[in-house]
Amino acid sequence: MAELLRLMSLQDSSTRVVMMSTAGLAIAAALVGTLAMLRRRALVGDAVAHASLPGICLAWFVAGDRSLAVLLLGALVLGLACMGTMALLQRLARTREDATTAIAISGFFGLGIVLSRMIQNQPSGNRAGLDGFLFGKAASAVASDAWLVLAVAGIVVVLVLGLRKEFGLLCFDRDFAVGLGRPVHRLDGLLLVLVALVTVAGLPSVGVVLVVALLVIPAAAARCWSSSLGAMLAISALIGAASAIIGTGLSAVLPPPSGAVGGGWPTGPMIVLTAAVLFVLSLLLAPERGVLIAMWRRHRRRAADASIVRSAR
Repeated sequence: MAELLRLMSLQDSSTRVVMMSTAGLAIAAALVGTLAMLRRRALVGDAVAHASLPGICLAWFVAGDRSLAVLLLGALVLGLACMGTMALLQRLARTREDATTAIAISGFFGLGIVLSRMIQNQPSGNRAGLDGFLFGKAASAVASDAWLVLAVAGIVVVLVLGLRKEFGLLCFDRDFAVGLGRPVHRLDGLLLVLVALVTVAGLPSVGVVLVVALLVIPAAAARCWSSSLGAMLAISALIGAASAIIGTGLSAVLPPPSGAVGGGWPTGPMIVLTAAVLFVLSLLLAPERGVLIAMWRRHRRRAADASIVRSAR
């Protein structure tokens, strides 16, 4: 109980730093993920995440520095290169988008694993800390890392909200946007860049493997509640923030599993699991598309139909 009260009052500075950075990141990822899902670009984040691993490794080779900003810059460069490779494959080889995504994920991630092993084999490789980018290391974030993530998240949020109408036209009626003279190609490119930014910023928190969950799960949960873009953006941001806060709190409060070595529950996976639980609740209970609500409505209709039949007799 004492730990719970300490957590709720945000007295612990390390927990406060982690909670602030993950909540800001989750809000930005939820907003961008909603647009990406509506634009059918949800898996681009997964490709960028896997391509970021060789970028982090190359940044370490070039700079020889563990600075988070340097490593994330390398991840962003390779993430953008991955998106360019996917676009080139679709144009030259006439390959379907799902196939090019699979090729990019496997090829870039394989390169990242090889480069990571090369770094580990060097004398100073064990101190590089690159393994933390696979599954995240949110619990070890320091204030400077948190402010960097919050700065990226703030830029993304401002751009998404400032261009909400333009992005709405792009996602729901691209042809109409072209007719209105909107720069749809630039908007599409900007959306992909925002996906890459959020994905790269999320690597320290949830890692290469799970970062796509922050993009997809809150957006999919918000889709169960509403079809309006404004409502979806607000609900997805709320679900993302709740997932980050609850997941971070649970990882800080729950006792470590029996026989655990080196700490308690990991923060990144706890955030993703919380988001998954909120998605299941949305899928069951949302008034717009909830499964249980739909079953209840069908039951009410059948009961009303049966009542009409009985009264007609």
